Amino acid sequence: MRIDLLTLFPKMVEGFFSESIIGRAVENGLLQITVRDIRDWSLDKHRRVDDTPFGGGAGMLMSPQPLFDAIEAVRGADAACPVIYLCPDGEPLTNDLARELAREPRLVLVSGHYEGIDQRVRDAAITREISIGDYVLTNGTLAAAVLTDCVARQIPGVLGEENSLTGDSFNGNLLSFPQYTRPAEFRGLAVPPVLLSGNHGAIARWRRERQTEKTRRRRPDIFSKSNQQN
Repeated sequence: MRIDLLTLFPKMVEGFFSESIIGRAVENGLLQITVRDIRDWSLDKHRRVDDTPFGGGAGMLMSPQPLFDAIEAVRGADAACPVIYLCPDGEPLTNDLARELAREPRLVLVSGHYEGIDQRVRDAAITREISIGDYVLTNGTLAAAVLTDCVARQIPGVLGEENSLTGDSFNGNLLSFPQYTRPAEFRGLAVPPVLLSGNHGAIARWRRERQTEKTRRRRPDIFSKSNQQN
């Protein structure tokens, strides 16, 4: 998969994309990530990319010209390539959505700043708008990094272990189960005996029960959804 990120702050993600699982995926050729500075397409001699909004209001708005030119240059003739704008009012990012996006050969991610981007860009050049949560960040670059990480984990071979995804939180609309490692007792705190039993059926049942209990307590919204699907 190839991901092109358009942002005003390329250095914010340079380290992120070179470390850990994402970095290994890039090294192994499973993922190609290109980060481009939107200012490179500004026609202003000072590389300005924003202006005041019509109708007044606080803050600045990213101008249409640099964004249109950047998107068109990066996407090229690939009209089928999704162009995703990271914004607080987009559709929520979920594991199901990440799996869907992971099947695409290419993604173009657009990171906004200030009060957002000109609506004409959203209407004419953006194909999907995604939010990583009900909160506001100083710019969308961090959100684009989160989306990239979430999608990359769904690409076959990236995690290295086939079972890594099946035990994740939100897999099957349930939160993750508790996990423990050696030693079996530490500071008077013991690992649940069932995990030391070697009985894989009992372990699976215990984990499912803990997932169900945690999800019902912490996230009744997704617990209800899980019940409807079972």
